Amino acid sequence: MAAARRGKAGDPRAGFRRDAGEPGPAVPQGLLRAARKNGQLNLAGRDLSEVPANVWRINLDVPEEAHQNLSFGAADRWWEQTDLTKLILASNKLQCLSEDVRLLPALTVLDVHDNQLTSIPSAIGFLENLQKLNVSHNKLKNIPEELTQLKHLKSLLLQHNELSHLPDGFGQLISLEELDLSNNQLATIPSSFASLTSLVRLNLAHNQLKKLPAEISAMKSLKQLDCTKNQLETVPSELASMASLEQLYLRKNKLQYLPVFPSCKLLKELHVGENQIEVLSAEHLKHLNSLCVLELRDNKLKSLPDEITLLQGLERLDLTNNDISSLPCALGNLPQLKLLALEGNPLRTIRRDMLQKGTQELLKYLRSKIQDDITSPSEGSPVTAMTLPSESRINIHAITALKVLEYSEKRAAVIPDEIFNAVGSNSVTTVNFSKNQLNEIPKRIVELKESVCDVNLGFNKLCSISLELCVLHKLTHLDIRFKIFPNVLYRIPTLETILLSNNQVGSIDPLQIRKIDKLGTLDLQNNDLLQVPPELGNCVNLRTLLLEGNPFRTPRAAILAKGTAAVLEYLRSRIPT
Repeated sequence: MAAARRGKAGDPRAGFRRDAGEPGPAVPQGLLRAARKNGQLNLAGRDLSEVPANVWRINLDVPEEAHQNLSFGAADRWWEQTDLTKLILASNKLQCLSEDVRLLPALTVLDVHDNQLTSIPSAIGFLENLQKLNVSHNKLKNIPEELTQLKHLKSLLLQHNELSHLPDGFGQLISLEELDLSNNQLATIPSSFASLTSLVRLNLAHNQLKKLPAEISAMKSLKQLDCTKNQLETVPSELASMASLEQLYLRKNKLQYLPVFPSCKLLKELHVGENQIEVLSAEHLKHLNSLCVLELRDNKLKSLPDEITLLQGLERLDLTNNDISSLPCALGNLPQLKLLALEGNPLRTIRRDMLQKGTQELLKYLRSKIQDDITSPSEGSPVTAMTLPSESRINIHAITALKVLEYSEKRAAVIPDEIFNAVGSNSVTTVNFSKNQLNEIPKRIVELKESVCDVNLGFNKLCSISLELCVLHKLTHLDIRFKIFPNVLYRIPTLETILLSNNQVGSIDPLQIRKIDKLGTLDLQNNDLLQVPPELGNCVNLRTLLLEGNPFRTPRAAILAKGTAAVLEYLRSRIPT
């Protein structure tokens, strides 16, 4: 028998044959039978304090049913079994793993997260086919050097352990694409990390790092780097050369200034909140052409540079809890900006009620301030301003730099062709033709369909609205003064704001309004509404509904005073059942 149990030379499984009578915790035979067929065994959440021996030996021992029944169908030929490639032991009570893990050399996935492991067996090095190893949420204090021999490992999850250092040979994991070391006690990172050139995601959050090694810049494939909540006071300048980086998290550190990112052309998200940053300069912004999210909350910023408008793709800007007292009006011209968070700043130039109206109303206000500057040119007007025969002025700077086409307060019955000609190949996002005597929408406005998102036609003599507006497929804000709610507005699904206050609108169609599913603000103050249709309550996307100053009896003023949510709820309660 001794000779029969001896394996061939060099076989890591040698000497591990077990007599059938050896004890071990039971695993349902049906699970083992299925695992021999499909190569996968899931023992998660089974309250195991140790791994049953027959699990490690699943590909070695003759199954019990073979001793009981010598007649096998095609589906039960255990000698044609598949080697175990995926073993899940998560959410048990395991305190250690046996060295017998070497008996499963075909494993590609080993998941032992959420246990009580204090170490990983050195035999892990024999799992040469392993591609994913999850040992997160355990009590590991160190990593065996043998783990660094896993040349095919692509994903290594070690978060939520008690690691204070890593093996120097970590750089040998040349196939690694994902590495999560968050929520440990690491104070340093091995310089060998420079060899992890396949790494795409690296999470170092919630550790005790005081600096990052400059060698980290050698990770040419890295797209996501998370260093949240460490003790970083500076970031190595080499970080700026990481051309593949798309997401960078540096929140909750001790940074006093931002690095400049001349090579990070693909950076989409930059999170640097809860630091001690005092200055954001044009130099910081001019290279970040792809940035969508800029999070700077809880710092010490006193101002925002005009060059913020360089970030044309910016969608979220969080400036909460800084020392900012004023905003550049050009901020209103960021075409993609959906969230601007400003709470906790000592802003002197913007009223609190304006801040409470939401991002789009605030951006509109900032754009109106730009237009105030344009319509009140200084004595020394630039030479680029051209005087038309009508004595109006075209501010070329407003068109090219601010993306604003302005021709308001001219008492004009038509918009001169020279105004549209001046646009040329420039992209205009804002049009202000308010306070004129227009009887119809200027037909040439369709020439701006690829870029314009804000149109102000307020205080004119419009009797109807033509279908030209439907062609403006990026239109999100439309300001008009009108006697009836124009049907054409129902055909512009991108609209987010409709301002129809101080008109003579007598009725609205709630079913059509509901189809404008992005509509967040509807201002119908001071009109001639005799009733508010209850079905308007189903327009749940409305964040601001203003109805004061109309002759209807219900909802009563007390309901209106409670705000939009209360009004919508009241209206829904009145819908006939």
